[in-house]
Amino acid sequence: MVYNEFLADRVRSALKGFHAAFEEKLMFGGICFLVDEKMCVGIIKEDLMVRIDPENQEEFLQEPGCRIMDFTRRPMKGYLYVDAEGVDMDEDLDKWVKRCLDFNPKAKSGKKKKAK
Repeated sequence: MVYNEFLADRVRSALKGFHAAFEEKLMFGGICFLVDEKMCVGIIKEDLMVRIDPENQEEFLQEPGCRIMDFTRRPMKGYLYVDAEGVDMDEDLDKWVKRCLDFNPKAKSGKKKKAK
């Protein structure tokens, strides 16, 4: 797994600062932070991966360092990458983490239910 460990530490700190209970999971060749068992925010290589309200996606795409997440070579609605330019300052990272936490209660869980 090759992802920016320093950025991961900063995300952990931000989540703790917002008093969010979270779990960490290695996935997509990076690390993902789950809140309420749902993907919330993560790091893929050097980029922050954010799960945001799809209704705000076009607005957020105008911000520095932000682009569509196309991990599967197809755009993923409600998921964005933010590069180092967009999270250089702690205030910027906190803003993105807060957006992810704000959307989390509305996000659908990817957890599969067991068949009976």
